[in-house]
Amino acid sequence: MTTATIEDTGRLGNLEEELANFRSMMEHVNLIPDEISLANFKAYGKTFPLNGMLGGDHIIFLDFKRRYNLDARITNALRNGRKDVAQRLTECVDRVGVLLADASGHSTTDALLTAMLHQAFLTGVLYELETQGHVTTKLFDILNTRFHKSSSVSKYLTMVYGEISEDGTFRFISAGHPKPLIFSAEYDCFVDIDPERMKNFLPVGLFRSENDIDNLPAATPLPASKSYSVNEVSLMGRGDILLLYTDGISEHADGDGHLYAPQYLEAAVRRVKQGSPKEIVATIREDAGRFAAPKDDTSLVVIKKHI
Repeated sequence: MTTATIEDTGRLGNLEEELANFRSMMEHVNLIPDEISLANFKAYGKTFPLNGMLGGDHIIFLDFKRRYNLDARITNALRNGRKDVAQRLTECVDRVGVLLADASGHSTTDALLTAMLHQAFLTGVLYELETQGHVTTKLFDILNTRFHKSSSVSKYLTMVYGEISEDGTFRFISAGHPKPLIFSAEYDCFVDIDPERMKNFLPVGLFRSENDIDNLPAATPLPASKSYSVNEVSLMGRGDILLLYTDGISEHADGDGHLYAPQYLEAAVRRVKQGSPKEIVATIREDAGRFAAPKDDTSLVVIKKHI
């Protein structure tokens, strides 16, 4: 073996070790709970990378009651004369948030973008709880600005972030992401979300934010991302199912170009509607695989009203 070959082998070994370290880190940050603290709901989510252990999809569950010491935060807010913050923190007790993101790529290195989002988002949530008492749309304006300024023009993320409340209200922000689907137990099918109640904004990081105070006047005619606003839907019936997913589902197609969603996806949900969220995710994954071989990362989050 030549010296050059030995050096190349050493470099390859180092690269494989670094990738293994990165995979280990991402597995740790992407832990998904088997249950959430809401009495009326169960939830489960999972990512299925196309290549290997990691890809460009990412899920973060934000179970406020379990992740944060809300009682201590409420006490601090009242001590500091911030009754408004204390009230909003109290409302977080009966909410669980979930963020589902999809980077523009499905390789292991595309997971770096979602790792950046993971840390930036959770850091922002800490600040929001401290100063506002809840997660606001301003956080997502800031994330868009940060990712636009720090990543390549060809790299961006679609994302949906929503919070489910104990009363069945799901309030969410969508940035270039496939719209949520609601399977009605009463009607035994997907029910449409009124387009007037569904605002979908540009993907995160694709364009500058129009309200970025540090932004110089645009030198190009490229569009700017408008400030985010919140959509709201309700899951009021027992057995209703909310489905969040990435384009590995919405664009999944067979060799003839027939799309899996919504027709075949709806049929799969109907067959397993009595099951747990974890069982629903597993069934959809298996059914989609029979329909056609995957060509992209796939992620699914199922939230089910069981009481």
